[in-house]
Amino acid sequence: MAGIISVSRTDLAQRRKKLRRQRQMRIIQAIWRTFAITGFAGGLLWVAVQPVWILKTPKQVVMKSGNQLLSDEITQSLLVLSYPQSLWRIEPTAIANSLKKQPTIAQAIVRRRLFPPGLNIEIQERVPVAVTQTASGQNQTTGNKKVTIGLLDVSGAWMPLEKYTSLNPTKKLPNLRVIGLPKQYCPDWTQLHKAVSQSPVKVMEIDCQNPANIILKTELGNVHLGVLGPQLPEQIKLLAQMRHLATKLNFGQIEYIDLKNPEFPLVQMNQKDQRLTPKIPKNI
Repeated sequence: MAGIISVSRTDLAQRRKKLRRQRQMRIIQAIWRTFAITGFAGGLLWVAVQPVWILKTPKQVVMKSGNQLLSDEITQSLLVLSYPQSLWRIEPTAIANSLKKQPTIAQAIVRRRLFPPGLNIEIQERVPVAVTQTASGQNQTTGNKKVTIGLLDVSGAWMPLEKYTSLNPTKKLPNLRVIGLPKQYCPDWTQLHKAVSQSPVKVMEIDCQNPANIILKTELGNVHLGVLGPQLPEQIKLLAQMRHLATKLNFGQIEYIDLKNPEFPLVQMNQKDQRLTPKIPKNI
């Protein structure tokens, strides 16, 4: 019995000694790990504060729009950055959000560039589909109303003409023109533009000055649509069918085409009180 107790005590002593060594090793490992992390963080901090990671000039900012590389002057006009500035203090998300507030920019992605130090910026510009003409208050000198020219993209976002042309001096402007206040057509712009762009009849101008009667200037003449509504696709389809009336009517004598009621289309001729209802073939 005494032999058994003696062996048990020896075994317990060895276990305690082993546990003490394990605790000591864990403490040493924790100390080394702390030193390693502190040294690594300190090294990163030292590297970060070196002069090489400083944004010194606009030439270190590369801005692209599609395949187009924008000039330093355009880049500076779009960005609000001070020089010199630590590359690590710059917030790419904040710069991207400020760019997206520009009326000509739809999307923006900003990334830091380490070698060589700088910024890479990719922007997606809004693509104009129409030129807008808006009359506002009277000019005090001439007495005429001031006319503001702008651009619309497919979503109805408005852009100042000067801002767009400064970014895209060589791009052609859209042929489609829209007249009226934006609040008069923007709520229905997506529907209206989709219908007009799909029309086989060329539309040069959309007059939205009177929301109760939207007027299209087309190759067939002026077309009165009335209030925009769910009948718009049918009106555009009916307008396409009217191209075949050239053999029956002289389009040069047409004052306007009335499609307010697609079930009863009318053609108003230039001659006084001469109105007729063209027979549109249903199988066209």
